[in-house]
Amino acid sequence: MKKSFAAIILLSASSTAFAVAPGGDSCGWGNMFHDGTSGTGRHFLASTTNGTSGNKTFGMTSGTNGCSTSGTLTYGGHKMVNLSPIMGEFSEDVARGHGDALDAVAVMIGVEPQDRDAFAATMHKNFTVIFPNENVTADEALNSINIVMKNDDRLARYSV
Repeated sequence: MKKSFAAIILLSASSTAFAVAPGGDSCGWGNMFHDGTSGTGRHFLASTTNGTSGNKTFGMTSGTNGCSTSGTLTYGGHKMVNLSPIMGEFSEDVARGHGDALDAVAVMIGVEPQDRDAFAATMHKNFTVIFPNENVTADEALNSINIVMKNDDRLARYSV
């Protein structure tokens, strides 16, 4: 059951993930071949060229092909943890202080195994903070979880 929740969350999160191009915006043969063009089709072709030949990986490793690893990766997509598909079960697990959905969220947030019991206990203790009413959205609950973790000495390092 735990694996099912983790898989659902990972699949929904990975479908919305975006980052600055690894190696830089102009890295790879695909970018070289399609330099100066724009549009979804050209981006797809450049990405396919870069992905199928492995030249971006080589370029980042060797510092060639217009690639560099000195830039900072950024993220412009949605949060990696999406509570929406499991919100009902998650709220029930938080109320109980244990359960598969609660464990899955701890894993998605990156809580290490030795801190998961503390995470579950802290979430349970702060149920009314996370779920102040029955109309709390998944994003509101996630924001409250983050605030609760920031205020906990043991869990603060997992907050974003």
